[in-house]
Amino acid sequence: MAEPPRLRHGLLVRVTHWLITLAFLALLVTGAEIVLSHPRFYWGEVGNVNTPVLFKLPVPASRNLVPTGYGYVLPDQNGWSRYLHFQSAWFFVFVGLLYVGVALFNGHFRRDLLPALKEMSPRKLASSFWRHLRHRPSAQEAWSYNLVQRLSYLGVIFVLTPLVIWTGLAMSPAFVSAVPSAVNLLGGQQSARTLHFFVSVLLVLFLLVHVFMVVLAGFWSRMRAMITGRAAELLPEPLERA
Repeated sequence: MAEPPRLRHGLLVRVTHWLITLAFLALLVTGAEIVLSHPRFYWGEVGNVNTPVLFKLPVPASRNLVPTGYGYVLPDQNGWSRYLHFQSAWFFVFVGLLYVGVALFNGHFRRDLLPALKEMSPRKLASSFWRHLRHRPSAQEAWSYNLVQRLSYLGVIFVLTPLVIWTGLAMSPAFVSAVPSAVNLLGGQQSARTLHFFVSVLLVLFLLVHVFMVVLAGFWSRMRAMITGRAAELLPEPLERA
């Protein structure tokens, strides 16, 4: 009997990938609207229009009490955006925990993402980066993540995502009252908001680079692999790992 074709991405990776994508886009849109309500950032525990800013975004605000230098204000959509941002954040956390828990249990991280010690050198990292940027992946490479991809995914999963969750919770009065030390470690609620903004920017940059590399490697074949699990029909089966 013919063996069933090996999938490029398992069901867990595909389902959680698209659910997290939807949640992240909702967080991005609503987060941008929340920022427009007060596009000024501070450091410390408190910050308002009467205190010095750490920096401010050169955009108009959606509230007329926030000085921006523009002669008009944008429509205020802060109410629904905060509600949807909160809901999307918890959905993002739930799906992310499901992915991490199952991936740890079934060996996905160890098998597909964790680099070998012999690969962890600046020379090999630079070589992998430039090879991945300058050349379209070969048929065999389409069945695995290269070193840059693995380090990037691990950084997003275990560094940036926990940071964006932590800094987001640190802006919640309920969380602050329950775990004040977690907020003090960040330098205060306004510091948490500023850090939350910068981590979010890094996540957006990762998304843009990720989409660019997908297009470079073959958009439709990679999309099909992430939807159906199967790579292009002409690609050979992956070699077994040692």
